[in-house]
Amino acid sequence: MSSISAKSEPNGAEPTAVTTKGSRLSPGAPPRVTLHLGHLPSKTNMSVPYPRSPSRVDPNNPPWPAFRGYHRYSFAHATMGVRLPTILGKAIDDASRTLNEQSSEDLIIDLANCLERMDQLMVDLSGNAKLRPIIDDAEADVSLWNKEIAKYFQGKDFMNAPWLFAEAYKYRRLHECFSVSKYWKDYDVFYRQKCDTFSRSAEAVFELSMRFAEPFSHAANLSDAEKLDADRLMFLELTQVCLWGNSTDLSLLINMSEEQIKSLQSTGGDHLAATEKNILGNHLNRLWETVKSIREKTGGRVDFVLDNAGFELYCDCVYADFLIQSGLAKQIHFHGKRYPWFVSDVTRKDWEWLLNIMVYGHLFPKATEVERESLRRLGERWKQYERDGKWVYEQHPFWCTGYTFWDLHSEAPDLFLHLSRSDLVFFKGDLNHRKLTYDCHAPASTPFDVAIGPMASAAGAPRICSLRTIKSDVVVGLGDDGDLIAKKLDDDEPGWKISGKYAVVLLSDGRPGEKVRFA
Repeated sequence: MSSISAKSEPNGAEPTAVTTKGSRLSPGAPPRVTLHLGHLPSKTNMSVPYPRSPSRVDPNNPPWPAFRGYHRYSFAHATMGVRLPTILGKAIDDASRTLNEQSSEDLIIDLANCLERMDQLMVDLSGNAKLRPIIDDAEADVSLWNKEIAKYFQGKDFMNAPWLFAEAYKYRRLHECFSVSKYWKDYDVFYRQKCDTFSRSAEAVFELSMRFAEPFSHAANLSDAEKLDADRLMFLELTQVCLWGNSTDLSLLINMSEEQIKSLQSTGGDHLAATEKNILGNHLNRLWETVKSIREKTGGRVDFVLDNAGFELYCDCVYADFLIQSGLAKQIHFHGKRYPWFVSDVTRKDWEWLLNIMVYGHLFPKATEVERESLRRLGERWKQYERDGKWVYEQHPFWCTGYTFWDLHSEAPDLFLHLSRSDLVFFKGDLNHRKLTYDCHAPASTPFDVAIGPMASAAGAPRICSLRTIKSDVVVGLGDDGDLIAKKLDDDEPGWKISGKYAVVLLSDGRPGEKVRFA
């Protein structure tokens, strides 16, 4: 039976609850009254309603419960406890190798100091240290990082902060190891890996270059309806090439053989037909209608928020090339990262390396002269697009912050306004999808428009398409039966959310054309 001890008050006042139960009264203390609550209702275990209302959403409290490193059931736990230390260890090995290749004492000492900072980061990561502010290294994102840490993550550590923020914070700290140096500010510890993986992708690279080296053209004597259908089929297949090119994610494929890479990168027609059944949220046909309507309005601008360098970027460029040649777009904007990020994300150096290695490189020693020439022609055309202003590469500081894209409108209004002028924005890959959806435990049946919040509902929000092979816990947009689909996969294929076997192509219509308003 429940009871409460209370002090009796003079003048008939209500008794005041005493927190200590069963303790002996000190001499002179007023007598106690014990209330027996046996007939009152039992205490209820209250559950918090989800999703949270917009006013209650913040970086530490997403719309649905966040994934955190201490959640042993989630991929967050494996990432924070195993994958990130492994990735950091390989980064230390890379920097050590570079140090051993130097002869200048100044360069060696400066890089040795970078390695000491990396060792400290490893201690902090492995020891689950508190998240400290970012040192002012003159990067444009420092104030955004430190404002978010001070406001939402005071006292948080690597394991109890939301996984998405903690993982991003680790990569920002890794950049800081070099950005405060004198000679190594722009050093990329992942650059060798990115180049090496592309060099082992020869079969898939030439599969595409041999098909697209020559400018795209329709067969002779086709009617307008037949040309339109040919465009549709080509668009749908290349969208899948662009989608499944995301399979090559170096942060996940740490020790992969050449044969395994070839299997993931297969771009043949039979393979694509077989894999379409694995697109669980499939808006491919809606996407075609969207780009067709853009062309009917004399073409427009399409943006790609890029994910991985190397083969995935190559597939993105093949896709963008077709959009230009077919008139589905007149200009393409590519958005990359300002510094090395999540191992394989595209930087300007990666972008320039790809186009130049295609034209001038000797990366594939076993390739035939015809194959090399096909790659060179493709690269020349893409470089011409840059010179003509048809392709534009950009990098905004916001892409390398801990904020999700729910906060893009408020924290980077210039970038939001820039994207609002696009006719369609492709967000490539798993990380961008996590940032779109706040990387939280939303039900799989949650509509994509709901899951991305202000990126669909804010005035001026652009049309968005997420092309994502599923490699982490958050899954949305699977339709009314999405929860049942996810439950069946949980039962039949444990680990399906991190295997890269399944994908989504999800489209949001946004609110284009409305005047962008900022608070």
